[in-house]
Amino acid sequence: MVGTAVEELLRYDSPVRDATFRCAAQRISLHGQLIDEGDIVSLLIGSANRDETRFADADRLDVGRTPNDHLAFGYGPHFCSGAALARLEGTVAFPLLLQRLGSVQLAKPVDELPWRPARVMRGLASLPVVRN
Repeated sequence: MVGTAVEELLRYDSPVRDATFRCAAQRISLHGQLIDEGDIVSLLIGSANRDETRFADADRLDVGRTPNDHLAFGYGPHFCSGAALARLEGTVAFPLLLQRLGSVQLAKPVDELPWRPARVMRGLASLPVVRN
């Protein structure tokens, strides 16, 4: 279950929302939009992970969601080489952290959490919690 929850957290709010820019290798039509060879495109991973045609009720966090073929780690030749390690860390670290700390809750409202300024890799600057 922990692995399924980690995958859903990655889909729901992945650390990479916007991939780096790409240059179209050839002219294509994508969903009625013409992209010419040489055009610069930006891939919005966060948007793709909320695509209603791929994920039922995509804006809802569902830690039991299966299958969960999200793009949080990219795809194909741009797939993150550290994905397996990141998944292992999340699957091992979260249960151990909660085991050691017990029940915790946020010390601040979600909308007051401090985020690091970044365009590609995003993450919290800190995550203040209090033990119950």
